[in-house]
Amino acid sequence: MDTALDCMPCFMKMAVREARLACPDDIVLQQDIVVEWGKTLAKLDLNDPPPAIARHLAELIRIKTGCGDLYRDDKDEANRCVAALMPGLEARIAQERANDDGDALALALEFAIIGNYIDRGVELEFDLEEEISNVARTISPEVLNSLKGDIFSGAKVLILGDNTGEIVLDKLLVKEFKRMGCDVTFAVRSYPVINDATMEDAVTVGMTRLCRVVESGVDTPGTILERCTPEFLKIMEQADVILSKGLGNFEALDGRWPGIYCAFKVKCKRIAEKTGLDLGTSVFYKTKVDETDDRDGGVPDASSD
Repeated sequence: MDTALDCMPCFMKMAVREARLACPDDIVLQQDIVVEWGKTLAKLDLNDPPPAIARHLAELIRIKTGCGDLYRDDKDEANRCVAALMPGLEARIAQERANDDGDALALALEFAIIGNYIDRGVELEFDLEEEISNVARTISPEVLNSLKGDIFSGAKVLILGDNTGEIVLDKLLVKEFKRMGCDVTFAVRSYPVINDATMEDAVTVGMTRLCRVVESGVDTPGTILERCTPEFLKIMEQADVILSKGLGNFEALDGRWPGIYCAFKVKCKRIAEKTGLDLGTSVFYKTKVDETDDRDGGVPDASSD
């Protein structure tokens, strides 16, 4: 997915917010960062997806301030807050599993998608606990049935993680896939960017004790294929099922890698228009290669450097 003009105000707001986080007491440096970002943004290729653009802002702030993990405190707090909710959620999943007409995987997926609200790259008001308390079955039953049809005992399931806090809810999904006999791998970013989960977060929330966790190699808030390591691309190629969490991963992979299940919240006007859904709606979607993309939806060769 390319970067639209509607993305420009969001990128400028992000620059202001992150400049203030990186150097809260230096207004001159804040202004310098925002002005420099405006110049940089004007030179970038808008055919690239938004996550590919966003990494340039993170790099600029690191160069200007030396601050490499702007949201560390925020990330830790999100993980702690969501972890406190887990006993109740696990009980609800267990009850769902015990019901004759229950669907524990669907409920775990609904919870995990609600977690995608925890995104510091957008400005969207939400009440996480209220959303969880009033969870509704909103995801596409057709896509859910497709997912179930692709799952079998021993299936290699790769989950592309997204944000902190959200990663805690993703553990519910991992547990359901494992109960179905799947071999689960969870992927995190290799470098801090916005509030995306890294290996440090996976260790902190206990994901590494639950399943195999790998780094994708990317320094972007989305799985930009050209920035993945060859080793990670091989893991993607060998997966029987890929479940992509979050809007950034959807933006990076839609039209590039067919058959990926994308689970995320609609969090901006552009995605609302693309999906035909309202802001705040849960999305469960299976990707197709965009035949009109002049880059032909090509997937990088995993054997290349």
